[in-house]
Amino acid sequence: MTDMKALVTGGTGFIGSHLVEALLQRGAEVRCLVRKTSDLTWLKTLPVTCVYGDCTDRTALSGVARGIDQVFHLAGVTKAASEQTYFDVNAYGTQNLVHACLESHPRPGRFIYLSSQAAAGPSRNGCKRTESDECEPVSPYGRSKRMGEELALAHGDELPLVILRPPVVYGPREKDLFVYLRLLAKRIQPFLTGQEQRFNLCYVGDVIQGLLLASDLKHPQGDIFFLSDGTDYLLREIGDVFAQALKVSPFSIPLPKWTLYGVAAFAEFLSKFSKTPPLISKGKVDEMVQRNWVCDITRARTTLCFEPRVKLPEGAQLTVDWYRKAHWL
Repeated sequence: MTDMKALVTGGTGFIGSHLVEALLQRGAEVRCLVRKTSDLTWLKTLPVTCVYGDCTDRTALSGVARGIDQVFHLAGVTKAASEQTYFDVNAYGTQNLVHACLESHPRPGRFIYLSSQAAAGPSRNGCKRTESDECEPVSPYGRSKRMGEELALAHGDELPLVILRPPVVYGPREKDLFVYLRLLAKRIQPFLTGQEQRFNLCYVGDVIQGLLLASDLKHPQGDIFFLSDGTDYLLREIGDVFAQALKVSPFSIPLPKWTLYGVAAFAEFLSKFSKTPPLISKGKVDEMVQRNWVCDITRARTTLCFEPRVKLPEGAQLTVDWYRKAHWL
């Protein structure tokens, strides 16, 4: 890995900043594609080269991959004020970056795309999702990530490509699940009424492990891998584990589906005026109400030699401890 030159998109974000640190520890030279408006908090003390550009602007990507050995594409949006934004960034932004790599001389030797379990959709009939299953995304976010996969796979014979699909990722610096933890810290534990739900999770350190293993995979040709910590969790169990890490005994608050859809509708209504992404959208609720989001990581284990190291109790404690140290809680 020494002297390897890596391009990272999304390096200012939660997972991306952890990846940048891991690549530097490996001795790689790291170039980060950042927007003018990006918050550089996690990068400003690191020896990286920041190149300003935006995946949605194909002309701005000219030369961004020049001299690069491996590209780690993590940039994307999980919340958006309009549905089209998901596709502009997650789908066509991926296509633009792939084209920039194809136009680079020499071309990068590897393109690793961090997709999402949402691109595949929820698991059906109590079965875990596998990479060979037909994709059935249920939200605009999931459909945009799947389109990003398809647009990248269209060039899988020209650019060595690996696609990773993690589930909900948590750990230090994460902001979405943090909203839930703030409720738990106030002794409020919401849960959906009417059904038991099972989910996979993955600690950020294990996602980084998967990304690095993907970068070492020999002769990739559009390979797709699910990642998780290998355990299926009930939603209440997840809340209980984080509550234990927080050292609180929360009160369970049942929420019927219609309540979540009502809150989402109101949030989207306000978003039209504020022009900012809603805290919760109908698409996100469509994901939340699914019975099971569980996947099979056998392929990642056998082909990538991926082995999750952090189970939920340890990961929850590491996350909560970081939030407190950073004065987020």
